[in-house]
Amino acid sequence: MPAKQQTPTALYDYPKYWAECLLPAPFLPMSRDEMDQLGWDSCDVILVTGDAYVDHPSFGMAVIGRVLEAQGYRVGILSQPDWRDPGSFSALGKPNLYFGVTAGNMDSMINRYTSDRRLRHDDAYTADDIGGKRPDRAVTVYTQKCREAYSDVPVVVGGIEASLRRLAHYDYWSETVKRSVLIDSTADILLYGNAERAMIELTHRMARGENIRDITDLRGSAFLCRNIPKGWREIDSTQIDQPGPLAKPKNPYESSKTGDTDDAKTIRMRSENPSTCATGQVNLDDIDQQAQPVAIVPDTQAIKTDPNSTYIRIPSFDQVLEDPVLYAHADRIFHRETNPGNARPLVQSQGRNDIWVNPPPIPLETEELDWVFDQPYKRVPHPTYGESKIPAYDMIRFSVNIMRGCFGGCTFCSITEHEGRIIQSRSEESILNEVEKIRDMTPGFTGVISDLGGPTANMYRLNCKDKKIEETCRRPSCVYPTICVNLETDHKHTTQLYRKTRDLPGVKKVVVASGLRYDLAVRDPEYVKELVTHHVGGYLKIAPEHSEDGPLSKMMKPGMGSYYEFKEMFERFSKEAGKKQYLIPYFISAHPGSTNEDMMSLGLWLKTNGFRVDQVQSFYPSPMASATTMYFTEKNPLKPLGKNNQEKIFSAKSQEQRTLHKAFLRYHDPENWPMLRKALRRMGRSDLIGSGDGFLVPGESRREKEVMRRDAKKTRPKLKSQPRSSRIKPRRR
Repeated sequence: MPAKQQTPTALYDYPKYWAECLLPAPFLPMSRDEMDQLGWDSCDVILVTGDAYVDHPSFGMAVIGRVLEAQGYRVGILSQPDWRDPGSFSALGKPNLYFGVTAGNMDSMINRYTSDRRLRHDDAYTADDIGGKRPDRAVTVYTQKCREAYSDVPVVVGGIEASLRRLAHYDYWSETVKRSVLIDSTADILLYGNAERAMIELTHRMARGENIRDITDLRGSAFLCRNIPKGWREIDSTQIDQPGPLAKPKNPYESSKTGDTDDAKTIRMRSENPSTCATGQVNLDDIDQQAQPVAIVPDTQAIKTDPNSTYIRIPSFDQVLEDPVLYAHADRIFHRETNPGNARPLVQSQGRNDIWVNPPPIPLETEELDWVFDQPYKRVPHPTYGESKIPAYDMIRFSVNIMRGCFGGCTFCSITEHEGRIIQSRSEESILNEVEKIRDMTPGFTGVISDLGGPTANMYRLNCKDKKIEETCRRPSCVYPTICVNLETDHKHTTQLYRKTRDLPGVKKVVVASGLRYDLAVRDPEYVKELVTHHVGGYLKIAPEHSEDGPLSKMMKPGMGSYYEFKEMFERFSKEAGKKQYLIPYFISAHPGSTNEDMMSLGLWLKTNGFRVDQVQSFYPSPMASATTMYFTEKNPLKPLGKNNQEKIFSAKSQEQRTLHKAFLRYHDPENWPMLRKALRRMGRSDLIGSGDGFLVPGESRREKEVMRRDAKKTRPKLKSQPRSSRIKPRRR
């Protein structure tokens, strides 16, 4: 029975497994020798990760390992095993319960390739920053290698790479739509998001003898389904949101093969007879499932459906592969079902199976999150790495994560899809205890906390004012297009935390380095003053992302008004504190919806405001992000996809276009001037070429003009002279 709404057991209230009697391991073992030293004959769970093993709460596999250890299980770590050597996956022997597989803290493809699909030669999550220590599509490869090592051992996949591939998704690197990673990897179950709750429940039930294939009721899980469970009613996603005109409108029940029949009555039987799977009696491989537009069902009706007995069927893999409208429609439905309070299961047909995705996990309470962070982490890399540097660890070893989640809903970001939109905050006591641990345990600490933040620095304890409203809301963002009136915007808890942290003995300075949501910050001038006066290390990162309303609306980011308001506050409070401090704004090039004109305007804005961007963040289409849907389909899933939404979204897809958009942001680089001049002339904006404040790039130098003249002469076609006799002489009259 799939997951139903219920009050979850607190993480620390589960009866412990027998190995609770053993002392916590100094480090989770990475070899048989370490297991022998601990007196272990076997591991209950073996975690496979594409990252170097750092025993720190900022590294996902360390968190899961320590949480399971606290439940009484013996957990081993296979860190960056050699996927070309099958023996690497049997180094710790056969696990008693399962393999847990993750690509690591980053998606393996994003980790390995730039936004222009160029190979990276470094890896911040690997000792000595060496690239190539994990395979492409690591979740799939690792799972298959675990199967080769022990074919009868269940495999659980999770982490960000698996989370963002739980359904059919556009794959930027192959430029096509790919199936769920569950199918490609052959894993038994997928746990998405922050999976402590689901992982603990799953492990205890498997330890009691339950078959992993029978565990289908975990929130935050996805699995292959041959038969729809009894008691569930199906809603077609087109009853919730009309997909609009399709690429090839057809009768949805018309078979593509002569002799194959399937009518609407048979389809309805899925609901009337739940034992009939969508792929049981009806072969979906033989059916053309192009759906026709249907009448819009009022949203209120959709909201009233019971999430404990109703699931939503979204367009199949074959449909979203062939039709951009249906892909955008599926994305829109997916992002509507992200609130744990009212989300319904999603079901998608992929070949002979359905992918069943249960609603998101119930967010952790403060006491539970404290418990997770209070486990006995050593806070350093495993001794096997010796003196090798792990850049990702060096970046976070003096930082503290104070919360999880983000309600911003930025379309290019995957935090909401992974961590959820409800803020989960730690207590002051837990945070202060961690600062003291850094002071006392972390080598090289000089008294400076390098960051006190999270996905966003200033969302700590900012939640909905009304729990009932929070549980029924379907807004994709609490701050766009305006800040919701039901959102708490008082930063008093964050301000108080800052003051208490810097008052701790041995702490000289606390820097806030996480990205700041400035449209929220301006609601609380006292917070801005506290931040600017005490917690800016000379520079403060903020992310307007763009200056123009068109691209900003596709990003679900605020207009520049709040930026100017925050800038005024920042400069005023810096002056009052007697400090010279600077804002460092971040911008994205080539984001869907950004035209050449938009990028030109952003370049002018940067020049007018005196910014010279050294590094440019080019849009990276990560799986299942709404902006990725815009990039792939050229449709806008932020609006109903009916006949009134015929907007075509421009995306810079060619390398030439993407390079040009970067060049506008780096208008000051002489190497970009020839390209920009050419583009400006093509756009009819030669008036922006020249010297002075009102121009974007300077005109050609004398030398450049001479080179252009010489090149023009070389390329000018030569006219062949005609023979003397063939020349036409004028007639005399």
